[in-house]
Amino acid sequence: MTIICEPLNWWDLPAAHELERQLFPNDAWTAEQFWSELAQPSRTYLAAHDGGILVAYAGLSRVGSDADIQTVAVAPDQQGRGIARTMLERLLAEADSSGVTHTFLEVRADNEPARHLYARLGFEEISRRARYYADGSDAVIMRRARPEAGS
Repeated sequence: MTIICEPLNWWDLPAAHELERQLFPNDAWTAEQFWSELAQPSRTYLAAHDGGILVAYAGLSRVGSDADIQTVAVAPDQQGRGIARTMLERLLAEADSSGVTHTFLEVRADNEPARHLYARLGFEEISRRARYYADGSDAVIMRRARPEAGS
């Protein structure tokens, strides 16, 4: 099948919430948090579908000249296919074109595949939050400067 990447819509939210609970059982967003995020004009969320089935989603929040990658989630059986990279490239292109100078994200310190992907997309580690997650794991804070903005 072919992966189709498009805006996340309200009818995707039940599947997104289920995927969220599967991938992040200790830190899952509630259904209400998904609705709230989708309702914000400063947010951009993308969904990836394979044969009409939601297999991934990712989101960006913009505040002034900064942006945050809010979430990136890819179904386990779809990981390694470049879906996260495609969605992130689209979100970063939107951030860059809207005047954002720096994009931030936080990622579990033990999530090496994600950290490597973010580094390949220009993110660098700027700090660490000890015991940030409910299970006691650390979070790594990363930042990417818009290419022409410098650091």
